[in-house]
Amino acid sequence: MPDALPRVLLRGGHVMTPGRDDATALAVEGGTVRWVGRDDDAGPWLADATEVVQLDGALVTPGFVDAHVHLASTGLAQRGVDLTTAASGREALDLLTAHVRAHGADAVVIGHGWDDSTWPDARPTRAQLDHVLQGRIGYLSRVDSHSALVSTALVDADPGIATSAGWRADGWVERDAHHRCRLALDAAIPASQRREALERALRSAASAGLVSVHELGAPHLSLESDFDVVASLAAEQPLPEVVGYWGEADAWDLAARHGLAGLAGDLCCDGAVGSRTAALLEPYADDPGSGHLYLAPDEVAAHVVACTRRGLQAGFHVIGDRAVATVLTGIARAAETVGLDAVRAARHRLEHLELVDAAAVAEVARLGLHASVQPCFDSTWGGPGGLYERRLGTARAVRMNPFAELAAAGVPLAFGSDAPVTPFGAWPAVRAAVEHRTPGQSIPLAAAIEAHTVAGWAAARRDDGHGVLAAGHPASYAVWDRPAGVTSDGTGDAVRATCELPAPLCRATVHDGRTLHVATG
Repeated sequence: MPDALPRVLLRGGHVMTPGRDDATALAVEGGTVRWVGRDDDAGPWLADATEVVQLDGALVTPGFVDAHVHLASTGLAQRGVDLTTAASGREALDLLTAHVRAHGADAVVIGHGWDDSTWPDARPTRAQLDHVLQGRIGYLSRVDSHSALVSTALVDADPGIATSAGWRADGWVERDAHHRCRLALDAAIPASQRREALERALRSAASAGLVSVHELGAPHLSLESDFDVVASLAAEQPLPEVVGYWGEADAWDLAARHGLAGLAGDLCCDGAVGSRTAALLEPYADDPGSGHLYLAPDEVAAHVVACTRRGLQAGFHVIGDRAVATVLTGIARAAETVGLDAVRAARHRLEHLELVDAAAVAEVARLGLHASVQPCFDSTWGGPGGLYERRLGTARAVRMNPFAELAAAGVPLAFGSDAPVTPFGAWPAVRAAVEHRTPGQSIPLAAAIEAHTVAGWAAARRDDGHGVLAAGHPASYAVWDRPAGVTSDGTGDAVRATCELPAPLCRATVHDGRTLHVATG
C-alpha cells in the first residue's frame, strides 16, 4: 500500500480565499488544498492532521509569480557590486574599489544598478575602471541592463566589441556592442560560478514568496545551458517552478529541447528609456536622438505566424511608442494570415509595454495580447521630476505604464520584476500598482494581487487552478508575517496592512505541497 499523503492544517491566521473574508485556517493534503475556513470549523481536519501549523496571525496568500526575470544575471548581480546606492560617479568607483579589496581573487568583477540620470558628475571611464580592476574583466550594467561600462580586459576578449554599433572609447556600450560584451562575459564566467548564481537567484525568489518565475532568456542575455542547469537544480531540491522562454526567431529546436513555453520575451524591438535606446516616435526631451528600433513589422509578423502555427507563444520587448506601433502592426498582419482567433488563443506576450496611447491600448486588447509589466518601474522612475519626465517630458511621461487603462480595456496584466533591474518582491510591485504615480492609472488591491498570482499562470497558458487558494486547487501559497495592528479576523484587513509594509517577511513558501522556503527562526 502506498504511504498516506501528509495532511497539514494551518490555523490561527488570515487566509486569502475567494468569496470570504473570515477564513483563518487551511487544510492541505499532499499537493492539494482540501479545505479553507474558520478555526472553529477545523475540528475534522485537526483530528486527521499529521502536522498542525500555528500561524499566530500570519497572512496566507496564493504563491506569487514573477512573469519576467533573468536568473543568471540576477544571481551574478547578487554576488557582485551593488551600485544602486551610488549617488555619483565617484561613489560608484568607491564601491567598485571596496568590492575589489574584499574579493581580490575574483578574475571577473560584475556590478549592477548604477543610474547616472541624477549624478552631479560624469560616469566612470574605462581608464578609471582599468585603474581599479588592475587587469580584471569588469562589467558594470546600468540599472535598466541595456547599457554598461566595461573594462579593457573585457573588450580585449572580443575585438569585435570595439567595432560594433554602440561602442564608445570611454567604455560605454549599448546595442550590438553591449550584446557582444554580454557574450564575452558569459564565456569568462566559470560554469560552477554560473550554477551558483542560478541557485542563488532561485532561492532568493523563494524567500520572496515566489512559487514560479518566467525566465526570459535570449542569446544576448543568457546561455541555453542555463535551462539544463535549472532542471538539474530542481531535481536536487525544491525550488520555484521555472517557465522558460527564449527571445530568438526560428530557434524551434532549442524550444523543443527544453520544453519552452515560447520564443518570446526579450526578443527586443527596442531598448530602455534610461539608456535612451527605447524607440520613440519623437526625440527624447533631453537628447536629440529617438532611440533604436531592432525589428521591422514584417519580421514581427513572420515570427508570430510561425509561433502560432507551432503552438508556441511569441513575445516581444517593447517600451517606446515607436516600438509598440511596430510590434502591433506586425501582429495585426500575422492575424490577417492565421486568423484573429488563432492569434488571440495563442496568448502572445508584450514585455514592459510602457509608452502606450489609447489607440494602442485598444489594439492590444483586440489582438488578445497579455501584457507582462513591471509596476516597480513606475515607483522607481515615474512621477514629477522622475527619470521618465526628464527623458520624455511631462506629456509622454504620464502615458507610461497605463495599468488602469489597459485593465479597463480587458488586457490581462501579469506582474514581474525584470530582476535584476528591480529586485524580487511581490508586495512592492502590488503597492506600486495600487499607488501608481500617475493619477487615474492605479488599480485596486485585489486586481494587483491577481496580476501577481493567477494572471502570471495565465500568461504562461497555465489554467490548472494555480493562483487561487480554494478546495481542490494546488497547494501553492506563501505565509507572511503578521502585520502590526491587525487584530480582527478580517483577511482583507491583513492584506491591506501587508501591502503597506516596506518589506513584509515571508515566513514560508510552498509550491504544490513542497516547502521551498522557511524563514530562519
